[in-house]
Amino acid sequence: MRIKRSKWVLLGICWLFLLSGCSLWHDLFGSEDEPTPAEIMSEGMEDFNEGRFEKSIETFQKIKDRYPYSTFAITAELKMADALYERGQYDEARDEYVEFEKMHPRNKNIPYVLYQQGMCYFKKTVSIDRDQSNTLEAREAFERLIKRFRKSDHTEQARRKVRECYVKLAEHELYVGDFYFKKGKYETAMKRYLYLIAHYPDVGQYYRALESVKKCKDKIKELNGAEESSWLNGFLYDY
Repeated sequence: MRIKRSKWVLLGICWLFLLSGCSLWHDLFGSEDEPTPAEIMSEGMEDFNEGRFEKSIETFQKIKDRYPYSTFAITAELKMADALYERGQYDEARDEYVEFEKMHPRNKNIPYVLYQQGMCYFKKTVSIDRDQSNTLEAREAFERLIKRFRKSDHTEQARRKVRECYVKLAEHELYVGDFYFKKGKYETAMKRYLYLIAHYPDVGQYYRALESVKKCKDKIKELNGAEESSWLNGFLYDY
């Protein structure tokens, strides 16, 4: 009885293969014609180098999904972040770089990854009359790279970017101070100038800020007579 049942089971399996043809075999065991991870990576890199970034992203994602434990998967993760960056999708690219750092903290490309995190913020910086939160984030990312990898090829680039961030932040404080000065809010303007002097190195705006402080003092004297406010006396002793 058992032999007869096994015979029917075997016949059923054979019949199933005949009905489904090659597709079932392909699903179970793969196809000899299926490209290797190396071939898929080569295709993705070709698209990337030719500027077909959206297509390359799809290809790199395919490697990550199909071969997550291959050496090509790590490269695909990084190149996907690069492709998103090249497309101007800076938030998405930054997330990929951050994830790469988290998953591969000892990878040789970490200095580059940190630099690119900073660049994702830096690319989103705006004119000095607007909020500079992305400039602050960029500066912090670049400074993190400089602190961790003092001799990296990307460290000198990061130092230059830090200076650019400081210039922009200082110019923003100067712009806001000038705005309040024109409005006749001299004490508020004074605070912005003094903040610039205290928190940003001399990147070209330092002496302009000092001169503006003097102008604010003169204006406050005009408004209050010869006697300055107690706030001003206490705040300016060190300047």
